Amino acid sequence: MPIIEIKSLNHPGCELFGTLTEAQLRREYEPGKGIFIAESPKVINVALNSGYKPIALLCEKKHITGDAAKIVEQYPDIPVYTGERELLARLTGYTLTRGVLCAMQRPIEPSLEDVCRNASRIVVIDGVVDTTNIGAIFRSAAALGIDAVLLTRNSCDPLNRRAVRVSMGSVFLVPWCWLDGGIEQLHKLGFSTAAMALTEKSIPIDHPLLTELRKLAIIMGTEGDGLPAETIAKATHVVRIPMSHNVDSLNVAAAAAVAFWELRDRNR
Repeated sequence: MPIIEIKSLNHPGCELFGTLTEAQLRREYEPGKGIFIAESPKVINVALNSGYKPIALLCEKKHITGDAAKIVEQYPDIPVYTGERELLARLTGYTLTRGVLCAMQRPIEPSLEDVCRNASRIVVIDGVVDTTNIGAIFRSAAALGIDAVLLTRNSCDPLNRRAVRVSMGSVFLVPWCWLDGGIEQLHKLGFSTAAMALTEKSIPIDHPLLTELRKLAIIMGTEGDGLPAETIAKATHVVRIPMSHNVDSLNVAAAAAVAFWELRDRNR
């Protein structure tokens, strides 16, 4: 296995883990392929078990024969960059979680039709840019029976390093794709749509009508601006989570978890 000990921040190959931004990894490095970074052995193993392809490892020395040993043994041909803990922290800008990073190849993005083909419950994430919220929504989606995640282009990339870590690898478990165009596409695929928003026409999330729907897309927006008025107007239903103590809304990740459970497919 090619173990490469680095002594400086400019060691060739290490730009994957240090100098390149998330946007550069996604769009500029090896055009047409794209790269993302997974952090910690547990998350990396979820990705590997889901078919994602590793390119290189950045690993503290002690983890080569420790937490990362099985990964190193399983993929003997990829370079393993290592060095002192302080140097790796300077390279990446943060202390490595469990001492291991893995650069992985981004997969070919599936089509909307592919991710929705056998789905009965999906979520649309509209304009959510916070990496922690994206990761938490994916984790809840995986745990609470959501079949696919769709994101508008103004949302955070699910393969952002922090989003991947917060999701505990759930971004690798739930099919997802970008939604280009409006929710009319979902109506054409047979989905009813439930826009989570506070309006005069909103129905409570436990309304019996909602539990009877065979195919449902739950649309979540930002906490500040909420969903666009056009999206709310075109949705089949506008839905609210009843609140107490004059609280007007929940954090989008918390609201998503409530919605996923309450609007789950009870026929499964």
